[in-house]
Amino acid sequence: MRYLHTMVRIRDIDTSLRFYCDALGMKEVRRIENEKGRFTLIFLAAPEDEARALSEKAPMLELTYNWDGEDYGSARNFGHLAFLVDDIYTTCARLQAAGVTINRPPRDGHMAFVRSPDLISIELLQKGAALAPQEPWASMPNTGSW
Repeated sequence: MRYLHTMVRIRDIDTSLRFYCDALGMKEVRRIENEKGRFTLIFLAAPEDEARALSEKAPMLELTYNWDGEDYGSARNFGHLAFLVDDIYTTCARLQAAGVTINRPPRDGHMAFVRSPDLISIELLQKGAALAPQEPWASMPNTGSW
């Protein structure tokens, strides 16, 4: 058995791609438009996995856009997606500059949480050892839920 992908439903393609690709840094590797089923599938990979994902040898994130919109609720019951990042402070700063709320700041230099435009919780984990605590993150309070 091999893990292939995680699917999340999205409400708006452009808004979601701004979050996952522009702000978070993922890469679109494949897109399927299904007129009969009235949906679009967009497969994303982390930058380090992009080449392997093209041949389906790395896990991907599948964004599913149903053309006939529906309300998916808060998506809190989904759990979360987790990404290993090279520098959690740089990643959080980039997301914050893109207008993303840092719901659980990386006060410990190891872990942070944000939410996608569709309220999917995203866990960010520092690659390797935790970084030394750093402001403004060390004293930043939690915001909302994740």
